[in-house]
This record gives sequence, structure tokens and C-alpha cells, in this order.
Amino acid sequence: MYTAVKERDEYAFMGALIIQEVIKELVGKGLSTAKVLLLAGSSAGGTGVLLNVDRVAEQLEEMGYQGIQVRGLADSGWFLDNKQYRRTDCIDTITCAPTEAIRRGIRYWNGIVPERCKLQFKEGEEWNCFFGYKIYPTLRCPVFVVQWLFDEAQLTVDNVHLTGQPVQEGQWLYIQNLGRELRNTLKDVTASFAPACLSHEIITRNHWTDIQVKGTSLPRALHCWDRSLHESNKNGKAPLKGCPIHLIDSCPWPHCNPSCPTIRDQFTGQEMNVIQFLMHMGFDVQKMAQQQGLEPSKLLGMLSSGN
Repeated sequence: MYTAVKERDEYAFMGALIIQEVIKELVGKGLSTAKVLLLAGSSAGGTGVLLNVDRVAEQLEEMGYQGIQVRGLADSGWFLDNKQYRRTDCIDTITCAPTEAIRRGIRYWNGIVPERCKLQFKEGEEWNCFFGYKIYPTLRCPVFVVQWLFDEAQLTVDNVHLTGQPVQEGQWLYIQNLGRELRNTLKDVTASFAPACLSHEIITRNHWTDIQVKGTSLPRALHCWDRSLHESNKNGKAPLKGCPIHLIDSCPWPHCNPSCPTIRDQFTGQEMNVIQFLMHMGFDVQKMAQQQGLEPSKLLGMLSSGN
């Protein structure tokens, strides 16, 4: 979101207008001959992609460039309006629940949401369109959603703070449930990449090519998505065999995927393997093994291998 400071310490938020002007400028710099325009963003920028991708497509159509296919890549902007682990008063952006923060913020921002999404909600409830799983079904442009199942920013606004102290059992169950909830909201998303890692943002990190879900890397998944869109434009075929674009981890714990980014102790900076990390988080191997009907040694082996 871009802001401009006005007199008397007032602010004007003009993100959508800036995007509009940038598109106009790019048309004169070669965009007019492009076949594909990809809007990409991370974190709040990922939410911005969801909010603006259709508007950009409509702008180009109105300018006479119907041949440009507009697509979106939304990284770590798929937030949930779930119940906080521990409710706190809405004092600042850290303590404010996601729904309350957006409900208040949209008034300050004079936020613009896509018309198709806006029509799904009654007047005053347009803030719902800031949540990916609510706006996605209304989008016309193809969008690829990249999202950690255990997003650190989501946990922060949900008041789960991993400060180096072992988490309580209630927090641990809450974290696991967050992964399940997020996975459920992505089940009908055509193109997605959702590793079971505790992190925030992917495409801005230098390890973005290393992460895999079910043996497929993000670059490979994006390549498959591009191919599937070209093929569907030609003959309406289903996604190509052996080239997956719907990739969501099914394992239930943070960092149960062995390709997750390296975990470091927040205080010592020392690297931790997944078992050390889970112990650090207060993971009870004996209790979890009993719940899963496994021997503790077998569970540890499964964790080590990422199964």
C-alpha cells in the first residue's frame, strides 16, 4: 500500500490509483505488445494482487488491449479471519484481530475492493474481500496462491508468539489447527503451493527454489501453471499429466516437510533439525505417538524423514 502525506498529518492511501498509472506508463514502454502480464506480491502485497488483478485486466481491456492475459501470483497474502488464540484489545496492528484490523483499516484507507466481490456482501461488510478465500471465488483472472501452512504473520496476529519458550499444549493444538484450516481454504484453489513450514514470504527469499511440496519445487509448479494456461487457451484440456499445479502438504506439523527453510534458535542462532525444533516447541513425542497409535521411535523416524 502506498501513502501520500497530506497537510495536518492526514494521509491519503492511493495504492490502486498508483497501479493504474503504472499500467498506463508501461503500455508506452512495451506492455502493449505483451501476451501475459503477471502481477506478483508478497505479504500485504500478495493481498494487493488479489484485490487488483481483475481491475488491471479490466483497465487493459478498456484501453483496447484485450490480447494481454493478466495473471496473479499471491505470496503469503492469504490470511484467515479466524479466532485468535488469545483475545486482546485492538490497540495496535500486532494485538488487533485480523477482522477488526481490516474492518477499521478499510475506513482509513478508503479501500477499493473489486465490484464482483463487493456484491457478495452487504454494505459496510466490504472488508471481507481482503481475505483470500472470500475474494478468490469471485476472480476472473487466473491466480497462483503461494502460502506457508504455518504463516508467522498469521500466528502473530492470532497472538501465538514463539519467543523461544516451549509452547503450551493449547498453543500447539492451535498451531496444528491453523494448518488444517488453511489447507481447507485452499482445497478449491486451482493453482497453489502450500508447504507445511513455519515462515513468512517465499518468492522474496533466496531459498525459494529449494522448497518442495510432494517432490515438486515452486519454479516447476509455476512452469506447469504457465503451460496449463497456454494449453487451456488452445483446447480447453485439463492440467497436464505429470505437471502438478495444486500442491498442498498433508503432514500436520510445522516443518514436517524436510525441504522447509533452515530453523534457527532465536537466541543462540544455532541451526536446529526438525526434531530439535519440535522439542523446542514443547512437542511431546510420547503423547503424540500414543495419539497416532505409533511407537515413539517410529514417530521420530517419520519426523526426521518428513513423512
